[in-house]
Amino acid sequence: MQGDAFVLRAEDETFFIGSYASPAAAIEAHLESFLIADDVAITDETSDWAGVTWFTDATADEVRAALPEGFHFRGRRGGASHWEWVAPRAVVAEVVAGLDPALAISTETMEERRVAAGIPAVPRDIGPGELPQEGGLERDAISFSKGCYLGQEVMARLQAMGQVRRQLLPISGSGAPPAVPATLFAGERAVAKIRSVVATESGWQGLALVMLLHLPEDRRLAVSAGGEPAVTVEVPA
Repeated sequence: MQGDAFVLRAEDETFFIGSYASPAAAIEAHLESFLIADDVAITDETSDWAGVTWFTDATADEVRAALPEGFHFRGRRGGASHWEWVAPRAVVAEVVAGLDPALAISTETMEERRVAAGIPAVPRDIGPGELPQEGGLERDAISFSKGCYLGQEVMARLQAMGQVRRQLLPISGSGAPPAVPATLFAGERAVAKIRSVVATESGWQGLALVMLLHLPEDRRLAVSAGGEPAVTVEVPA
């Protein structure tokens, strides 16, 4: 995994690429390494654009009517229905200035929603040396029907096998959240790496990349080798 982004197509054949967590410089460098057409130019326009996440059950037409300028698309920030609106920074600032400040959601709350929904942040949760399927990204970010592309053979083979050895899974524990990244153990064996954590009312929850073969039946892991199991791994049915 080199990055995770949305590709947005403008009417003039210009394409915009926006990402929640992958640095613009990393995405730009990766695309530049495959640039072979002389009439293609890649520029970083991060400073000129801004975005707003709107948690709403509104339809696409209703969103476009309320926010006519820019791009509108379904986001991946949590389980609740929401839209992303991306437009020139001055336009976004003008709209936001007219909103009730009490409606704003904090960065911490947004992170809690992401973790609770099991949505990986790239490259923090799933990055170089790891596969999209290990983070469940095949549902939203991989095509198994389009033409040839770099890495297609690996993706197709893994899809045919239908199984990964590691998987990004929700975890939870009591007490203060551990510093990340952190290792989790089954006895003396290291079997998981915690990538993200957030505090909850009863303790903390997070996301960890888990070696499925070595996960105990009770799905309980320890924060130290040979330690008392205190972390629960949640395996989807």
